[in-house]
Amino acid sequence: MAPLSILIIGCGVAGTPLATFLLSASQPAEEKPHITILERASSSRPQGQNVDIRGAGVTIMRKLGIETMVRNAITHEEGVQFVDENNTIWAENAADKTGKVQTGTSDLEILRGRLAEICYLRSRAVSDEVKKEGGHGIEYIFGDFLQSLDQDDEKVHIRLAKSGEQRTFDIVVGADGLQSRTRRMVWGEEGESERVKQVAGMYGAFFSLPKTANDSLWRRWYSAPGRRGIMVRPSDSRNPDRMTAFMMIMNDTDERLRSAAKDGRKGMEVQKNLVAEYFNGLGWECPRIVKEMQEADDFYYDMVAQVKLDKWSKGRVVLVGDAGYCASPISGMGTTLALNGAYILAGCLTKHFINAAAPTNDPSAAFDAYEHRMRPNVDLAQKLPLGGRAPYIMNLETAWGIWVRNVIVWLISQSGIITFIARFAGPPANKVKVEDFGFRQLEEWQDDGRDGEKV
Repeated sequence: MAPLSILIIGCGVAGTPLATFLLSASQPAEEKPHITILERASSSRPQGQNVDIRGAGVTIMRKLGIETMVRNAITHEEGVQFVDENNTIWAENAADKTGKVQTGTSDLEILRGRLAEICYLRSRAVSDEVKKEGGHGIEYIFGDFLQSLDQDDEKVHIRLAKSGEQRTFDIVVGADGLQSRTRRMVWGEEGESERVKQVAGMYGAFFSLPKTANDSLWRRWYSAPGRRGIMVRPSDSRNPDRMTAFMMIMNDTDERLRSAAKDGRKGMEVQKNLVAEYFNGLGWECPRIVKEMQEADDFYYDMVAQVKLDKWSKGRVVLVGDAGYCASPISGMGTTLALNGAYILAGCLTKHFINAAAPTNDPSAAFDAYEHRMRPNVDLAQKLPLGGRAPYIMNLETAWGIWVRNVIVWLISQSGIITFIARFAGPPANKVKVEDFGFRQLEEWQDDGRDGEKV
């Protein structure tokens, strides 16, 4: 049987690790899959919000051989400080640097875009090795997206929107995030509102901004009446003079917020002006942050949501990461789920389809095995703290409510029981076990600037 042809849509934290693991299986290079990765952006972008790698995600990171690269790129966030309009610190919750206790700040905090870049470079290095041994490796297509997708019992047929090129694949993997175009094309626009479940009427804006004297390696969390809030966090070591910001609004009645989220990046000006409207006139450092937001070229705005589907595959198309089961930034598990999902999908495709004992052209057994192994992890991650009430408890409607919350977090901080609480209420990353699929353990690697070449 000819090598499997696989299209992965999305060059992010799920897509490229999936490709890397598929090329790390034991079969000869010429029998390894021919993988194409399609990315709508014109290039890999080392930007984005702060994310964390926890539990099973750390194990998978090590299997990819990127631990050194990741640890060299972390933000070194020390923990979170709750501040008021006068920048008075009410409480500090420090990060647990051992990785044993899952607090709000993990020992591996990194910018999402930087992690995606590391995963991309890792995949290129592995692809180059496979090509040298006579395999197809990975073909990357940047700056294009799907115009159409149709499938039959044998193949998936796609057309690219910009180039107009038509191609055929054995399998298509949607790894294109919360607002997955793949999911909408295959599962249909109708019912999308039931698949994407907004969390607590929450919307978020992410961007970077220059560092000032008040900024440090601590995340500062400011809350304002009306369930509004801002977190200012450290950036990575390559940008010591920059910080990142997350501006949050909880409102399920202002239809403008939802409409702006649907517009994606093309509606950036409207999104910025709308967020500015919600934070203009507030205290603390809001004037500075609103100004920097308006000037930011890495601004991103969307609803905070979870993705819930009864099944992650349809015919020859399967979803991985946020496209299939986004847990939301509140969970602290999104990146770990993406890495774990990529690893399990690669393992199940290799075991039940590519190297199946009885060769078949039907990927359903592999998809079913992926679903069976991954579903419990997703169910665990999507259970938000305090029965989903945590966003409402932490983001209050009134100034009085915020003061009471600050007093409570101060008392908890002073008592020293925060670590004990985190053992029960923190992200459940350490409960996820990593199965051994027999992939080659990749050597620890770091990029020296030569397009991901191993040094």
